[in-house]
Amino acid sequence: MTARQDDAAPQTGSPVSAPEVKASPDRLYGRQRGHPLRPRQQRLLDLTLPRLRLDPSVLADPTRGFGRTPSGLWLEVGFGGGEHSLAQHTAHPDVGYIASEVFENGMCSLLSRLVPDGQEGTAPVPDLLRLWDEDARALLRALPEQSIDRMFLMFPDPWPKARHAKRRFVHPATIQLVARVLKPGATWRVASDDPTYQAWVEEVMGAQDLFDTAPPATERPEGWPPTRYETKALRAGRQPLYWVFTRR
Repeated sequence: MTARQDDAAPQTGSPVSAPEVKASPDRLYGRQRGHPLRPRQQRLLDLTLPRLRLDPSVLADPTRGFGRTPSGLWLEVGFGGGEHSLAQHTAHPDVGYIASEVFENGMCSLLSRLVPDGQEGTAPVPDLLRLWDEDARALLRALPEQSIDRMFLMFPDPWPKARHAKRRFVHPATIQLVARVLKPGATWRVASDDPTYQAWVEEVMGAQDLFDTAPPATERPEGWPPTRYETKALRAGRQPLYWVFTRR
């Protein structure tokens, strides 16, 4: 997953006072493109993505951005290869699912699962799956307050060095952006296999009062589809942790 978005955010609810870290600058970190795109990938970005991209003009009422009215709205930040997003969309076909990713190769990975080769511009696309290929912070700012029912941050980029703490999505300022868009009682699922990031999540979330917290699970809970990053972590002998934070 490539959730490389962090932010100095407007205040929402009680301030997060600790840990003391630099406010994350309003810039996007990390790669937007890996290897040069193949012709199929370029067609996916040119022909398929525009048909699935969430229209910024509807963000005041994001339910208007889908092919039909959803029963609720879920948001995934940094979907990586897209397997988790697609599995959640398939398992919950009435939910409007917004999947955010800036890494073009990751975006192509998801798009390639949705349309056959050669039909990038003509094959039907899902009614209730929409993609956001810009900085997720801009989306969080633009969405209405209390508009999201569930949010996911699955195996984000760990930014393991202390001086990179401001780049992590789990950040005292970003938490306030997340809290603003989540409905009371909505859940935010976070998973990580990186020990530095795991300790950071515990520290940051332990210092705020916008979410109810609970100890993380050490085995993937039911209803959490696997990701390639989790599989890679387990193969390497790393222990993922799985949190559920509930908006107060």
